[in-house]
Amino acid sequence: MLKKNIKFLQKTLIPASVLGGIIILTFTTIYKLITKEIFFDLDIFSVVTSTTSDKAITGSQILEAITYHMLGVGFIATALRSGKKNNSKKRAIEIFNSGVTTVTTYLIQAILGIIITIIAVKFIPGLIEAAGIILCFGYGQGTGQALNYGKIYEGYGLANGANFGLSIAALGFLSASIGGVIYLNYLKRKNKVKIQDEDNIDELTLNKIQDKNEISMNGSIDKLTIQLAIIVCVYTVTYLIMKLFSNIVGEGLKATIFGFNFLFGTIVAVLTKLLFSLFKKWGIMKKDYINDFLMNRIGGVAFDIMIVAGIAVIDLELIKDYWLLLVIMGIVGAFVTFGYIYIVSKKLFPEYRYEQFFAMYGMLTGTASTGMILLREIDPNFETEASNNLAYQSLPAIVFGFSIMLLANWAPTSANATYITLVIIIILFIVLNILLFRSLIFKKKNK
Repeated sequence: MLKKNIKFLQKTLIPASVLGGIIILTFTTIYKLITKEIFFDLDIFSVVTSTTSDKAITGSQILEAITYHMLGVGFIATALRSGKKNNSKKRAIEIFNSGVTTVTTYLIQAILGIIITIIAVKFIPGLIEAAGIILCFGYGQGTGQALNYGKIYEGYGLANGANFGLSIAALGFLSASIGGVIYLNYLKRKNKVKIQDEDNIDELTLNKIQDKNEISMNGSIDKLTIQLAIIVCVYTVTYLIMKLFSNIVGEGLKATIFGFNFLFGTIVAVLTKLLFSLFKKWGIMKKDYINDFLMNRIGGVAFDIMIVAGIAVIDLELIKDYWLLLVIMGIVGAFVTFGYIYIVSKKLFPEYRYEQFFAMYGMLTGTASTGMILLREIDPNFETEASNNLAYQSLPAIVFGFSIMLLANWAPTSANATYITLVIIIILFIVLNILLFRSLIFKKKNK
């Protein structure tokens, strides 16, 4: 209603899900100021885990769980789409470059964060030199990983490490929303992008809703039910794989593995599509069971719910600790991320530079769903390859990015470990940028 009737909100292009989350956050903040209680920790939102125990899961924890699972569901739905059947060398290069971009952005965020905290540790008690590396987790990977490493760093002397991580994640989301919206408005005024008016969306034709060889829309089992069943099966297998890996590596990396539910979900979804293709080849399946139109809708719902829940669970009081340091890290991180992604998108993705920028900038300052929401403002039907890049970039990203997680676990052990980590990260950043911009660096040689 606000988006439809308030011209200012229409001009700002703030996604409705972001606005919905802000409304809840405003209410819960005012409630806490008046009552000194967290709104979602009230008994009415709590769930008792068993009839013989008084232990309860709070509403805030439920919102965190919703945020976590909707990310996995959204990515699985996106990865299950057949999309444009383009297995060309060019597409493989674009996906690879997207994955490397993700890692190099993590690295530059980590470099900036560590440098800032190395300086700030002389002035702020309870801070450690390595705390700045959490910037790449709060911005690049969201609340879960920021919280995870914040708690780990508490064991090495970082006071209120969990709050520190959550605060960075909150600032990252604000950077994604505010920065993305400002740039969207700028491009709109310059007529460089076309924002699709919700009142003037093209009519859907039958061929856009389903292909000729698909199962019927309303057979003995509803087609939407089948899509949801496939997603549930994929997510169940994803959970079992993560459980297996966590048992192998032990408790130390368990939270890290489960933090990548979207990555494991994407891999299982891709393997599921391959299995379905083999079933068709062998004659076991006669029709296509996955429908791109419905998968887009399910993914859109999951990302919208995730954004609302993710904003609603924020406690603004967390930002009061280290507030000046966090503001400096947040602003520097946002501007450098913006500039770096802008250059990469312009140089390496010229055919859909703006779509790639919003997808990557949203993901690398907020969450993957933020990237999708910003992308939907100029590519509502995900017609460009930017959405596929966002889904499949996780595969090369984890290969190159695993070293960051290892370094992040070692960095807080001592000040010297932090300095050595900083040097290693700088070297990795240089090497991966040479790899990323290889086509431009070695252009003359190739000619």
